[in-house]
Amino acid sequence: MTRRLPPVSATDTVAGPADAPVTLIEYGDYECPYCGEAYPVLKAVQEAMGARLRFVFRNFPLTEMHPHALRAAQFAAAAAASGVFWAAHDMLYEHQDALDVASLTAYAARLGIERRVLQAAFQGQYDALIQQDFVGGVRAGVNGTPCLFINGVRYDGPRDRESLIAVLEQAAAAALHAPA
Repeated sequence: MTRRLPPVSATDTVAGPADAPVTLIEYGDYECPYCGEAYPVLKAVQEAMGARLRFVFRNFPLTEMHPHALRAAQFAAAAAASGVFWAAHDMLYEHQDALDVASLTAYAARLGIERRVLQAAFQGQYDALIQQDFVGGVRAGVNGTPCLFINGVRYDGPRDRESLIAVLEQAAAAALHAPA
């Protein structure tokens, strides 16, 4: 069976230019401690790569292990609909120990997410998008978080800042020298 990573689409949350030579996709869970450890590394990598990197975050809530993962993903979807996804993304990872509804509601107020938008998210308005990310991940072979793909190829190598930057630099060079 051929595993295919879904292409980046309008429903994805994206940071960086569409024409960047490297696209890094993370399938993540806001309650996952390993995603929490990867978060500052991925932020540093984004900063180091600048406009040469397009970063895509896709929800992969592991609800059987993480009881707040779905609510956090719903909150992130409400934030995306409100135009503050990346601020919410950062807030969720920086406060992984407080992802209950009361905390998420307080974060929403801090970010200016309207209460009705958050309530609609908690009532399932964005669940189909979250499920689309999850199913796409499963079909691409994601079986845990964080799971990274560099230019469509799964990356299971070292996840420290220097190693990731080196691999991304190689991918950028290869993309820039590839025949059109």
